[in-house]
Order: sequence, then structure tokens, then C-alpha cells
Amino acid sequence: MEPIGEFYSKQKAVDYLTEGYVTIFSAGTGNPYFTTDTGSSLRGIEIEADVMLKGTRVDGVYTADPEKDPTATKYDKISFDEIYHKDLRVMDLTATTMCKENNLPIVVFDMDTKGNLLKVINGENIGTLVHV
Repeated sequence: MEPIGEFYSKQKAVDYLTEGYVTIFSAGTGNPYFTTDTGSSLRGIEIEADVMLKGTRVDGVYTADPEKDPTATKYDKISFDEIYHKDLRVMDLTATTMCKENNLPIVVFDMDTKGNLLKVINGENIGTLVHV
């Protein structure tokens, strides 16, 4: 990462954010059995982020996988508990539970549509909000 970025440091990240810089976290934790989703939730919790952005191939959370089930219905908002009870796979359960237990909401959105990242950063109502 060093040619294009710095190694992660919680204090540096918080300092940069406090100074108004955009801070992008990439990669995982470097530990086996932990997905990049778990790494993302961990970093979001550490820096006390307002929200975790989960870019994916679909435009939100659905009742079923919309790529396999054409009758799947999209949720605009859904609670963590509903995700558990309906056995929806937003991301791995460790990451989902970490976000729930630390009150870190998630916005799931389509990262393949040009302009969507800017829209979600600007607070536009795209994707699905996962909340406590």
C-alpha cells in the first residue's frame, strides 16, 4: 500500500478526518477468517464513523438475492434484527453483529452505477439503510 497510501493508524485516520481530509480504508485486517466486511466494520467502529458504506453489485438489501430471484423486493430501510430473523446475507454475520452492537448503521448501495458513491456521500436516499 505504501506507494499509494499509508499503513493504517487509528490516530492518523482520526487526525486526518478532524483536519477535514477524506480518508479511504482499503484491504482487510491481514488476519485469517476475517473478511473485508469485518475489516470495514472494525475500522468504522474504531474511528467512530457515522455510517458504514457497503458498495455491492445490487442496489440494496432484498427479500432474496435479486440476481437469482426476479420476485425479490427491495427494502429502503431494515433493522439488524430483521436481517437476522429473515436470514438475509447483507455481509458476513461477524461484521453485521459488530455494526449492530456498536450502533454503526450501514448503507448498502450499487457501487457499479456511475455517480452512486457521490450520491450516497451527499446523503441522497439510494440503496438500503440498515439500522438498530
